Amino acid sequence: MTDDPVLRASDADRDHAATLLGEAYATGRLTTVEHADRLEAVYTAKTMGDLVPLTHDLPQVPGGTSAPAALQKQTVNTVFSKVIKRGRWIASRHTHLAATFGALVVDLSQAVLPGREITVSVSAFCAKMIIRVPPDAQVIDEVGALFAKRQVSGDSGGDGPVIRVVGQATFSKVIVARTVSDWNLSGDA
Repeated sequence: MTDDPVLRASDADRDHAATLLGEAYATGRLTTVEHADRLEAVYTAKTMGDLVPLTHDLPQVPGGTSAPAALQKQTVNTVFSKVIKRGRWIASRHTHLAATFGALVVDLSQAVLPGREITVSVSAFCAKMIIRVPPDAQVIDEVGALFAKRQVSGDSGGDGPVIRVVGQATFSKVIVARTVSDWNLSGDA
């Protein structure tokens, strides 16, 4: 990373800082809350000067600058069950949601999003899936439907994160909502 604090930070710079935070968390230097707080600040940093205070007290990680694997891909799965994931959690750049004969409710509105764009892939069969996004999110809906209902509710968003929703829904219902009034938090909408 460069020493010029006014220089705009790149995605690679943010990923490098996220790698340092991930290593610090894995070795016990940061608590879960500290890691989440700093990671959120890393991915909203605009300049190199914004990144420095987030990692200045951590040792440098030898090797590459790629983001930790947990930030790259994760899966949330339910079969014959109902799963609700909400509150403050760390989403991945590629989050896969799979529901078969069940219900899956995933709230991204308070999640730490690693970057300006994330992809949420869905695989729903005889299931209900509700995805809540931040109110200012830009949603790109590319979900295929076969005997299914899919809906993106709320305004088109603002200058917030880009959330690309891809995948397939078969005999299912997939709802992407921006506000609580657009969905039922219990998942029974």
